[in-house]
Amino acid sequence: MSQIVYFGKRNPIAFLQKDQFLSAIIKICQEHHKTLHRISYVIVSDEKLLEINQTHLEHDYYTDIITFDLSDTPNSIDAEIYISSDRVKENAKILGSEGTEMLRVMFHGVLHLCGFNDHSEPEKKAMREQEAHCLNLYHRLAGQ
Repeated sequence: MSQIVYFGKRNPIAFLQKDQFLSAIIKICQEHHKTLHRISYVIVSDEKLLEINQTHLEHDYYTDIITFDLSDTPNSIDAEIYISSDRVKENAKILGSEGTEMLRVMFHGVLHLCGFNDHSEPEKKAMREQEAHCLNLYHRLAGQ
């Protein structure tokens, strides 16, 4: 059974149509030959995500997302995705609405689990195209 779990004191995902979001994630995983088992989204502050970044990745900078792949097999997805609601809010001022930015970041984590990276310019371009595809799929499923 596929499962998505949400954690956090902050609730920037109240807008989310969860059934449609789960359907979109399952479809995205299938498109990339993956099976979704479980994703836990943990919404935290900038400071908490910085602490995680320093402790687990030895990076000393703020980020909007950190994805931990906990999968036992290459074709399954079991993960914890930590998202900074502060970064999402800040980026939304530049990139659009907070809801759309939160969705983009949530899909961004899934795309990393499907094998996408964003280190080089061509990788970033491919990631942005996939994020747009994910957002369009969600909006179609949600009837928006």
